[in-house]
Amino acid sequence: MKRALFALVFGCVVSGVAAYSVGAQTLGSKVSLTRLDCGQSKGPRDVAAFSDTHAYDGVKMPLVASCYLIRHGQDAMIWDTGYAAATRNDPKAPIRLERTVVEQLRDLGVDPARVTRIGISHYHADHTGQARDFPGATLLIGAGDWAAVSAPTPARGVDPAPLAPWVSGGGKVEQVTGDKDVFGDGSVVMIDTPGHTPGHHALLVRLRGRGNVLLTGDLAHFQRNYDTNGVPSFNTNRADTLASLDRFKRMAANLKATVVIQHEPADVAKLPAFPQAAE
Repeated sequence: MKRALFALVFGCVVSGVAAYSVGAQTLGSKVSLTRLDCGQSKGPRDVAAFSDTHAYDGVKMPLVASCYLIRHGQDAMIWDTGYAAATRNDPKAPIRLERTVVEQLRDLGVDPARVTRIGISHYHADHTGQARDFPGATLLIGAGDWAAVSAPTPARGVDPAPLAPWVSGGGKVEQVTGDKDVFGDGSVVMIDTPGHTPGHHALLVRLRGRGNVLLTGDLAHFQRNYDTNGVPSFNTNRADTLASLDRFKRMAANLKATVVIQHEPADVAKLPAFPQAAE
């Protein structure tokens, strides 16, 4: 009896690992990745706060806010949603937002109402700003981040307003614990990388032609930050950040993945310019 039970459990584990590891080789649906412009700094930004060891004191550089459309067969998913649309009409804002996500989707012939999933790397406003424009989509968010935004009294730096359609109970939420195989075939996987926030996730997209692409979320903010394992002073857990960076870098090497640091202009440019898609 014990031997049979062990065989059953072992078989389930092996089959699960196999589905995760070879899914990208057996895809039945076409997958593409399109970069979207979700805001950029109007000038070089002071990045001192992105190191808790003062590694970037006095350093300024331009940063962008990037978000992405993933098409999987007939499904459309948005990864991160950038700055709020209202930023475009605020001359005092340090951010320039030229076009909204909805406008860019329409240029691509994608009806915003048909977006089925919104994946959020983490709860910061430059990643959730336009989420509310997709109230019918399922929100995919790390469980730790969901606990923060849905708390009766959110902590400092946690703004639940952009996620109001879901916080109010009106939208469907999937609280992601660990990794999340979004479509069940290994082609799009949310990667558990806590530390920047409690439920932070990166994203793996496996493309037939381009190969594997890893989107960082805010695991790192620019190339030097990534190369030196810089930990922002406002991260929620330093040890988790370093462990997540180690895992992410090992994964990138093993998968021979293209790493896209989402705030780094040069990295975002690794993907085809809008409206072209990586496939």
